[in-house]
Amino acid sequence: MSDFVFNKAHRFSIAPMIDYTDSTFRRMARVMSKEAMLYTEMIAADAIFHGRDNLLKFNKEEEGNVVLQLGGSDYKKLAFASKKGYEFGYCEINLNAGCPSDKVQSGNFGACLMKTPQVIADCYKAMQDSVPIPVSVKTRIGVDLEDSFDFTYKLIETIYKAGCRHIILHARKAWLTGLSPKENRQIPPLDYNRVYEIKKLFKDLYITINGGILTIDDCKEHLQHVDGVMLGRAIIDTPYILASVDNQIFDKETPILSRDEVMALMIDKARDCLNENIALHHFARHLLGMYNSCKNARQYRRYLSENMNALGADENVIVDAMKKLQY
Repeated sequence: MSDFVFNKAHRFSIAPMIDYTDSTFRRMARVMSKEAMLYTEMIAADAIFHGRDNLLKFNKEEEGNVVLQLGGSDYKKLAFASKKGYEFGYCEINLNAGCPSDKVQSGNFGACLMKTPQVIADCYKAMQDSVPIPVSVKTRIGVDLEDSFDFTYKLIETIYKAGCRHIILHARKAWLTGLSPKENRQIPPLDYNRVYEIKKLFKDLYITINGGILTIDDCKEHLQHVDGVMLGRAIIDTPYILASVDNQIFDKETPILSRDEVMALMIDKARDCLNENIALHHFARHLLGMYNSCKNARQYRRYLSENMNALGADENVIVDAMKKLQY
């Protein structure tokens, strides 16, 4: 068993999301929260094993602590990729054992691994043995027809016995056939109580709960029962949630900035990205939901989405988009 020290940043984390949680997303998030734990998109261990080190590059100074999430089922390749991640400066490594997408199914990893818990355990152990930083596992409470409490318990027990002391549990099961990844995030019912019960049974296992968490108040409720909360699509839809995290979840005395105050900082960050030859749309697309629920938010989103891809677009596109807002 590894010596695991729970990082307080896991009290609030943002889920790894393919096509979203890239470097520019993490730089956007870090403007609002210095404390939250951030994750990469899932990166295939096979790609790293075959020399795609460019996938691991990130700006540690700008992004702070970041967890590298890996996908795969070959413990040797996962161990190799974990070591590479450590060398690149990631603070932790995470094994994806819950994604139900076609891509991971074709490679027989992600949620497919839930049908062979010992493989998850073996992969975890190889990964942890290869690096001096913590390794965690992200999974679900069930898969296909295997969704009883007994199944969840045995799954967690197997990973726990391998030495893992941090598991992120999406409180839904996964359907490997018949549902799209989006439907897998919505249709299988949430069972938060099952996650709470697992925490009671594995008292020294750090449990982060994931799935359907939408607000800061939701987070506070879950934190009465588990160690950490992980939000995903809620941050995509309403990134301004992050402005309250350090104050409300980490009890920091930092003030909660208004949307306009946040956006002033985002404009500066967009300018920094442009100076690094990062096209505006790579950063600005993460700001589309910043004014959701505000008057004229639709006009703001429309202007930004229609103009951020233009040749030579700069931070003034964001400034002009904000002019579409009225309070």
